[in-house]
Amino acid sequence: MKKNRDIYDYIIVGAGIAGLYASLQIPEDKRALIIAKDKPWESNSFYAQGGISVARDNNDVELHIQDTLVAGAYSGDREAISVMVSHGVEVVNRLIDMGLQFDRDRDGELLYTKEGAHSTARILHLGGDATGRYMHSFFLNRNRHEILDDTSVVDILVDGESAHGVSIYKDGEMRNLYCRNLILASGGIGDIYKLNTNARSISGEIHGIAIEKGLPLQDMEMLQFHPTVVVMKDNETSLLSEAIRGEGATIVDEDGERFLFQYDERGELASRDIVSRAILNHKKRAYLSISHFEKEWFQKRFPTISKFLEGRGFKLTEDLIPISPAFHYSVGGIETDNNGLVKGYKNLYAIGEVASTGVHGANRLASNSLLEAIVFGDLAIKHSLSNEEPFEVREYPLIERELYKDGDDEVKKELQNLMWIYASIERRGETLQKALQRVREMMVMDIGRSLKLQLLTASEILSSAIKNRESKGVHFRVDV
Repeated sequence: MKKNRDIYDYIIVGAGIAGLYASLQIPEDKRALIIAKDKPWESNSFYAQGGISVARDNNDVELHIQDTLVAGAYSGDREAISVMVSHGVEVVNRLIDMGLQFDRDRDGELLYTKEGAHSTARILHLGGDATGRYMHSFFLNRNRHEILDDTSVVDILVDGESAHGVSIYKDGEMRNLYCRNLILASGGIGDIYKLNTNARSISGEIHGIAIEKGLPLQDMEMLQFHPTVVVMKDNETSLLSEAIRGEGATIVDEDGERFLFQYDERGELASRDIVSRAILNHKKRAYLSISHFEKEWFQKRFPTISKFLEGRGFKLTEDLIPISPAFHYSVGGIETDNNGLVKGYKNLYAIGEVASTGVHGANRLASNSLLEAIVFGDLAIKHSLSNEEPFEVREYPLIERELYKDGDDEVKKELQNLMWIYASIERRGETLQKALQRVREMMVMDIGRSLKLQLLTASEILSSAIKNRESKGVHFRVDV
């Protein structure tokens, strides 16, 4: 066995809100390591604008559950949703007690806003439109565990029902790290799509490792596209929070018509899949209109977005803002139970976007992602502490793997284009098969391990989309 300094009680893969909040629940007498692929703040949750959903009171709990079920096309796991919503109230109150300062009105009351497919205003926010950044910074400043940044996890060390650690690549060297509990909190798959709203480090490689190791995955075809994204030169994207529409912004075409009501009676507040398809299918260019807001109010309520728009030459509350859907969130992932435990394993957990807890069904309800992350992060640590058993970490041989190779960039661009064209908002069986065939051809090329893992993830998404011939939620088949 290697020196004890290489054995941890917990290894957490990912330094977003899910991983950081889970780490705060680990007792001080336990040794934990957080692994960040990039800098700790380079995560999806750091860039989350809208907020965190939470039932406002006991009367709202059942309504929140129902809204989540409806948004997910009644495909969600009601028990898991109930756990998230009910336990979420407790966890959010705990955050407030810890000192997290959600935005409040002049009387000191919590400010709630409404977003698409919510039947009432139940979204808490911080810094106007910087909820993710504020929460992430709050957790990071309270972190007392070691963080290993700029580190790639290139393998998960599992054996039967147990996880033993990870293989990592850092500073040009491979190394094995061992643990008694392994928590995967690595985020989604955005980098395999040409247009996406994700942080640069979110690439779906852990999903690829999960496929190699035979970990259970579910709903991989369920991918959410955000309808209001500004796309600039070189395909750079910037999200325009759904909270803007929740506050009353409208979507219009080049003639100024609010065309969404042609597709859904809720108009701008329909679920994201409906709004994205409407924008895709409308024959005219789509724009976000914020003309009815007072400029000063908009700048105060959405300071981050205001700064971005003004920096790109837009005149606030005067100019129409051209928008397009872009990939946003991976609904499916590694299948877990209601404690975040990966099914079939004793000490392997998955939390946040990398996991499939069943709460989102066929489409995620806006602002449920941060709630899911902290609830199941909390429950995963509770479960691990209540199930401590004698456990001997098994040592694995170190396997050298070349992470990147010349030519990977060109193959990667082809993959991103392929997924955007054939596996995005609308899908056809014939073209999904065509894309899958090409992905399989790319997998046998002389490529680095990182790209190979992304191709594995893409192949699983495509295969799942081909198998699922029922149009539901974000999985929309035009040929059935």
